[in-house]
This record gives sequence, structure tokens and C-alpha cells, in this order.
Amino acid sequence: MPINQQLLLKFPSFILGLLVIGGLVTISIIGLLIVRHFISPGRLKAHHDVADPILGAVAAIYAILLAFVLVNVWQNFDKSNADVQLEANYLADIYRDSEALPADFHQKVGDLLREYRQAVVDYEWKTMARGEMSPEVERLMRKIWRLYTSYRSKTSTEQSFFDESVRKLNLLQELRRQRLMDSKTGLEPLLWLVLIAGGLSTIFFTFFFGAENIKAQVAMVTILAITISIILFTILSLDFPFTGSISISPVTFKQVLLN
Repeated sequence: MPINQQLLLKFPSFILGLLVIGGLVTISIIGLLIVRHFISPGRLKAHHDVADPILGAVAAIYAILLAFVLVNVWQNFDKSNADVQLEANYLADIYRDSEALPADFHQKVGDLLREYRQAVVDYEWKTMARGEMSPEVERLMRKIWRLYTSYRSKTSTEQSFFDESVRKLNLLQELRRQRLMDSKTGLEPLLWLVLIAGGLSTIFFTFFFGAENIKAQVAMVTILAITISIILFTILSLDFPFTGSISISPVTFKQVLLN
């Protein structure tokens, strides 16, 4: 399990947010005070003409990267949520289509689908927080498939509804696979390294601007550090859509009517 997913699993979002924001702010203030201890504002001002365009370029590049990553993880989070809703809808559709099939088969399908839904809510949502699948849900999925592969249609109407049910069952399984993949797939460690290094570099460059009022500069650096850390925390929280306090809930599955 990636270390960022472990952090989401072990710490509530509020605590994790305080650690991320507080940590970056603390590092920024300490770094600024160290620089100002050794270099006077007058000496720093002599380099403003050089530092200003460099900071502008670094900040612009980092802002574009940060925005791109944030939008990407946000879209992935929304897509995962939409896929969960679609998966729950297919579950309801399969149950409804089975009503056109013989009563005993419809009863067996209903029992298995209800058991499957409950297992997803009770077991798989917990295992997905660790990026793992539930063996119980996998067992029930195979049981549903065995039930359908053993069925033989007797009329053309039954065959039509059976074919449609199998098509939706395939889609249901594909959406489950995608859900499981989403639960364990996050940003690459290298990209996280770039994001963190870029944030620190941007803040570091501000140390080389010498304001006469050190308190004012500390306040400005703090605001910049808070802004960057909030965005990084948002990316961290959305990176694994089924892990942490800010995650997709199984409420859609709970609301599916299978009776």
C-alpha cells in the first residue's frame, strides 16, 4: 500500500490536514528566519532584480502543474463516484430483468443480488480502503455467473431478457474491476516528489526578498505556505477515492431496491 494511502487510512482528514498545513508552514517560517539571521534585508534587496523573474517563472510553472494535477484527481474522483452509481443501477436492472424469467430463477437471482449488495457494503468497502478486494464479494460474483450459465431459455421473450441480463452482468463486473482498480491507484511517487519539491522551491525563493518588516514577510510566507499546503492536502485526500474521511460512500448501493 502506498505511503500516502496509509496516511489517509490511519489519520482522520482533520488531523492529516493540520499535519500537512502545519508542517509546511513551520518549515517555511523556520527557513525564512534562518535566512534572515545570516543575510540582512539590505543584502537581499541587492538581488531583487535577479530573484524576481526567477521566482515568477518558478511560481508560474508550479501553479500550472498544481492546477493540472488537482483537476485530474478531481475528475478521477468524480468518475469513480459516477461509476459506483452506474454499477448500482446495473444491479437494479439485472434484478428487474430477471422478473421476466421463471419465478424460481428470479427468486434465486434476487437472493444472490441482495447478498452481493450487502457484501459490497459490509466487506468490500472496508477492504477497498486498503486497496484490496473482498473474497466474499468475489465468491458471490462467481456464484451469480454460475447461476446464469446454467439457465436455459424456453421462449424467445425469455431469451431476450436473459441476453440483456448477461450483457448488464458483464458491465457490472467491469465496473467492479474498475472500482477495485481505482481503490489502489493513485499518483505516481515521482509526481508527488515533484509536487513537494516544487512547493518548497517556490516558498524557498521568497526568502531572498528582503522586507524591512520581518513580521510582514513572515505573514506573507505563511499565507503562501498555507495556500500551497491546502491544495496539496486536497490532492492527497482525493487521490484514493475510497480511502480516508473524504471518500465515496456506499450509500448508492444501500439505496438500490431489490425487492
